[in-house]
Amino acid sequence: MKAFKSQEGKEAVLAYYDMLLARMTFSYEKLSINTGFGPTFVLAAGEADNPPIILLHGSSMNSAMWIGDMQKLCLNYRVYAPDLPGEPGRSNEEQLPFDTEAYTDWLLDLMKGLSLDQAIIGGASLGAWLALKFAVRHLEKVSKLVLLCPAGVGSQNHEFKEIALSLLLKGEEGINELFRKINGDKPIPEIILNYQKLIAMSFNSRQEPIPLFADDELRRLTMPSILFVGGKDIMLKSEETAERFSRLVPHARIVVLPDHGHSLKGLADDISDFLQNS
Repeated sequence: MKAFKSQEGKEAVLAYYDMLLARMTFSYEKLSINTGFGPTFVLAAGEADNPPIILLHGSSMNSAMWIGDMQKLCLNYRVYAPDLPGEPGRSNEEQLPFDTEAYTDWLLDLMKGLSLDQAIIGGASLGAWLALKFAVRHLEKVSKLVLLCPAGVGSQNHEFKEIALSLLLKGEEGINELFRKINGDKPIPEIILNYQKLIAMSFNSRQEPIPLFADDELRRLTMPSILFVGGKDIMLKSEETAERFSRLVPHARIVVLPDHGHSLKGLADDISDFLQNS
C-alpha cells in the first residue's frame, strides 16, 4: 500500500511539513539518500564530526516530530532524522512489510549512504521497534539504543481500537479527544494537533499488528540502552513493556513516566544525560 490516500492529501501534508521546517530556529540540512527501497529524505543537524545519532519516528508521522529534540541534541551530536518509507513524509511511499527484513535492510542501506559504520539509534513507537529489530540483527552497527514507547516488547492494547472508533464517531470533538488521550490527557499545541488531524485524513494508516520480539532476540542486546514508557499509554501496555525489557536486557535503564501517554516528547535532556554517562 502507498502512504497517501490521494495526491491532494500528500501535497497538503508536505506543505504543512515545509511550514514546520520553516519555523526551525537552528541550522539543518535536507538530504536525499538512495537506498534499495527508493530515495529516503533525511533531516540532518549538528557538526559532521560529532557522534552520529539516527532518530526514527513513529507511524502516522514523519521526522517533524523530532524538531524540538534535534535542536538540543545537535549541540553535541550529528543528528539524522529520516522519514521512514511508507509513512507520511518525503521518502518512498511504498509501505514495507513488518514480517520480513525489509525495514532492517533499508536502515542498513541508509547507514551506508550516510557513510556510517556505527551510530546511536533512537526511535519512538514503530521507530523504536525498528531500532530494536535493527540492533538485534546488526549489533556491531549500534553503539547505544534509545527507545520511546517501543512496539514489539509489550502487548498492544486491544481496547485501543474500540476507544478510537467510539471517539471518531463523535466528529472533530472526538478526534481531538482521541489525540489528547494518546498524549496522556495532556494538551497538544494547536499547530501540532492540526498536523496530526491532517495526516489522519490523508494517510493510509497501518493496520497490521507489529510482531513481538522473542525472548532470545532481546537477550542479544549488549549495547547501553534506555527505555522510556508512559504510564498513561493507551496504545501499548507500558507496564508489561518495562517489565519484560528489564528482565531480558538487565543492563538497560528503564524510565517510567507515570503522567505521560504514548507520545513522548521533550526528552532531549534525559536522552543527553544517558548518552553522556553510559
